[in-house]
Amino acid sequence: MKTKLFSYNQLDTFIHRLSGLTKLLCFILLTSAVMLTYDIRVNIVIMILSMILMRISRIRFSQIKIMLIYVMIFLVTNFILTYLFAPMYGTQIYGTRHDLFVIAGNYVVTKEQLFYQITKFSKYLSVIPLGMIFIFTTNPSEFASSLNAVGVSYRVCTSLSLTLRYFPDVTRDYTTISLAQQARGLEMTSKAKFADRAKSVAGILVPLILTTIDRIDLISNAMDLRGFGKNRKRTWYARRPFKGSDNACIAICILILLVTLYIRFFINGGYFYNPFVQ
Repeated sequence: MKTKLFSYNQLDTFIHRLSGLTKLLCFILLTSAVMLTYDIRVNIVIMILSMILMRISRIRFSQIKIMLIYVMIFLVTNFILTYLFAPMYGTQIYGTRHDLFVIAGNYVVTKEQLFYQITKFSKYLSVIPLGMIFIFTTNPSEFASSLNAVGVSYRVCTSLSLTLRYFPDVTRDYTTISLAQQARGLEMTSKAKFADRAKSVAGILVPLILTTIDRIDLISNAMDLRGFGKNRKRTWYARRPFKGSDNACIAICILILLVTLYIRFFINGGYFYNPFVQ
């Protein structure tokens, strides 16, 4: 594959130079800000911020294309099902009702329901880019060393590092097995029927699982032979000390979270932002 998917890209940008722990804390703080309120204004601000950060970190569209396709399918499905199962939930939340048009029977599109679902849609769109930034700009080894520096066991840190490194390996193995199957005459392109392609993908899972188990056994034996876990502490080659930029980024994210809480409790007076109130 020409493009690495779901893996760290070694670039020299402001985001890449931040500590892995800094990026994790910022991700948690900004995600918490989004999850602690149903205010579309907060979502839009964080969404714009995440887009700017993606631009700074030089993440290419080709790297996230597949991920975005699955994400959009999920979001659109969620949007439709939310309306089908609770078409009047927005009117219950905001306490008013402004009809736009009738689809059929009790399925009436109201301003309140549409606003609620757009707000919910924006929550996902503001958080997902943050996760992509973390995955594509964080060196797994450096991230593990950062966690160990704040007291997390190096055994746990190493497990997390191996997990992050495993995503591109799975993607590469899947592509290799798929190409091998197609070379044997198995049709997996858009020319085949959807049911046939689904069966073909299911057939790839067995060798993929066996390859995964074999890799796990190989890594476990290699770590045991090198005495992993024998000592209580270890050194890290990839450790990166905290800098002023790390502290500044964490401070900005804390400020965003505090502003969000202020908006929720003192301006909105609750979990939901209600633009329909008189």
